[in-house]
Order: sequence, then C-alpha cells, then structure tokens
Amino acid sequence: MSTLEILDDLFFIERGYLNCNHLAYRAPAPVLIDSAYIGDFAETERLLQNLGIAVADVSQIISTHTHCDHIGGNAQIQRQSHCEIALHNVGKHFIDTRDDWATSWRYYDHPAEFFSCTQALADGDTIQVGPHEFRIIYTPGHAADGIVLYHPQEKILISSDTLWGKDMSIMTLRLEGSTALFQRLDGLKRLGSLEVNAVYPGHGKPFHDFHDAIAKTRARVERFLQERDLIGDDVLKKLIIFLLLIKKTIDEKALFPYLMNTHWFKETVDFYFNGEYEAKYEDIMRYFLNKGIVKEKDAVFYTIIYS
Repeated sequence: MSTLEILDDLFFIERGYLNCNHLAYRAPAPVLIDSAYIGDFAETERLLQNLGIAVADVSQIISTHTHCDHIGGNAQIQRQSHCEIALHNVGKHFIDTRDDWATSWRYYDHPAEFFSCTQALADGDTIQVGPHEFRIIYTPGHAADGIVLYHPQEKILISSDTLWGKDMSIMTLRLEGSTALFQRLDGLKRLGSLEVNAVYPGHGKPFHDFHDAIAKTRARVERFLQERDLIGDDVLKKLIIFLLLIKKTIDEKALFPYLMNTHWFKETVDFYFNGEYEAKYEDIMRYFLNKGIVKEKDAVFYTIIYS
C-alpha cells in the first residue's frame, strides 16, 4: 500500500485486489475518486486522515463505475459530508432506479449500499478536481457505466478497471451483454490515440508502458473472442478469489454449497462448461492450491492474494 502525489495536492492511494485504488484531492473541500469496498471503510477513512482529509469535509466523489469495490464508501461518506457524487449517466440511472442487478451487486452477491447520485457525466465532458481539469472518456465493456479520466496537459490517465498494468479486469458477459468484448476493444482503440505518460489504474501499481498495456489487453480480449471458455474460466477464478477476500476465510466444506447458491457461479458454469458444477469447481480449486494462490489450514480456505 502506497501513496503518491501525482499533481499538486492530488494523491494516488494504492490499495489491493479487493479494494480499488483511490485518488484524493487535499483541500478545504476535498474531492475523492472512487471510495473502495464497504467492508473496509474504516481503512479508507484512516488513509484519508493520513493525508489530512476528514470524511465529513469531502465535497465530491467521482465514481468511475458502480461495482462494489469502487462505490462501497459512497453512502457513508455522503451521510457524513452531504457531498456531491458524479457518475456516468448510465451508472446514475442504475443508482436512481435502485437497480442492484445492473450494478452487479446482487448478481455477484457483493455487499453495497445505494446513495444519491447528484451529477451525470457523459463522454467528452470535463470535470474539475480542484484546479486540475480532466476529460471523461466512456469505456464500457468491464462495466456498462465505466469511465476513465484523462489529463491532457500532464498526459495522465486514471484508467480505473479499463486498463491495468499486469492483468485485465473481469468480463462478465452474462451481466454486461454479448457485445461487451467488442465495446472493450473499441474503448482500447480510443484510448490508444491518447498521449499518455503515466497510468493510474483501479487496481495495481501505476505504470508508464501505456501502449504495451493496451496491446496486451487487446490481445487477451481477442483471444477471449476466439476461445470462449477462457472467459468463463477467468470469471470463475476472479470471483472465487474476490469472495475469499471478502469472507477472509471459509470452511472447506461450505465453499461449494455457497457458490451453488449464487447467480454467477451456476450461470457461468451453465454458459461455458455444460453445467458441470462440481467438476469445474474441483478443477479451479486444484489449480489454486497447486499454484499456492489459495491455502487450506484447519479445514478452511483463504487466499494469499493482496487484499
């Protein structure tokens, strides 16, 4: 976990895999970009306090999309500060209509809380973060309401989950639709035309090899288009790890029955692996245990992935 000042009084706060990274503008009226996961709000508050930012003083939250690991602190911060919250207009519709399916919370069985979205953003809009002006670029695919923020003067990209340095965010076609991979490719093409010196992603460390990350992500999306089972395998692996991070530990005998009561596990196995629930589960857990990604101790599972 680290904190880096990327522009005057604008700080990038690196978290982990469960909690998204934040950006926080330190001022009498602070601005926050993404608020992480609801279950770790106390840590979010502590990290802001380390920068001299009180939650009660936050004037605005800009949310890059409505997944639980990016908006988890929104409601609590808004209750304390009465802050404005900005989302892409698609995400604003989800929040306004209390659609916890489209936000993915109910589908993924992820805890989150509704809040009041006070500003709708659209592709090409500009938004102020203190004195720093960013351009909004709409990049659906991973999330129907996904945006990135671009600072053309300093050539900085706040890429959220659209572009990571070491991996690619989940592609849940059963939730985002059958054209999501094509939307992601279109977003990558648009981003590829930008001049970017530094990228600050939603998860992972900042990076500078922007065009290399674009190329690797594009290649992976194109491979997903050719080998559809890879999509299902990626969804199952990422969501099981995310579940273990949320739960911290889970009884070895309880994990499979728990998964069978979720929407995402059964639908993903139905869609990609012919409903072979137990066989696919055992295949993935064997892979995790062999790689050391998941550990078993005293008949409980836990993951060593950085939370």
